[in-house]
Amino acid sequence: MRPQDVVILLKIISKGNVQWQNKDLANELFISQSEISDSLNRSLVSGLLNTEKKKVHRKSLLEFIEHGVHYVFPVSPGGMENGIYTAHSHPFMQQHFSSEINYVWPEMRGEFRGFSIEPLYKDVVKAAKIDEKLYKMLALIDVIRVGKARELKIAVSELNKMLQDGA
Repeated sequence: MRPQDVVILLKIISKGNVQWQNKDLANELFISQSEISDSLNRSLVSGLLNTEKKKVHRKSLLEFIEHGVHYVFPVSPGGMENGIYTAHSHPFMQQHFSSEINYVWPEMRGEFRGFSIEPLYKDVVKAAKIDEKLYKMLALIDVIRVGKARELKIAVSELNKMLQDGA
């Protein structure tokens, strides 16, 4: 698996019952159509997609996110940069925790300042700006990548709700 595979699967979930084609995912995620196709094939082989490559096996994806993401796609916060909030700095997590430390996905024109976290792929910020549900799910994954036990519990619980409800 590659990091963008997780993003693509979450985007499919975010779309709910809306019919989509590979080109739709490519346009909305700023990824080439060939990479979308390759990703869907990897997810099929991994058991995270059905044989038609249209439905995500949500329980399997949650299990992978909860128990594998921090091993497969680890992250170490970098220096202070401008960007958009992620991890426990995302507005949803701010409802549950207060912290003097903020985390951001770097973006030159970002309005917030914090320690940088490398997103799962380079154009996540663009994709997150046009899809609030995707943004929230990706920020929750960053909690799992950098968070502590109490934060993880809330992030996994919320992700479980979002995945079961179709985001």
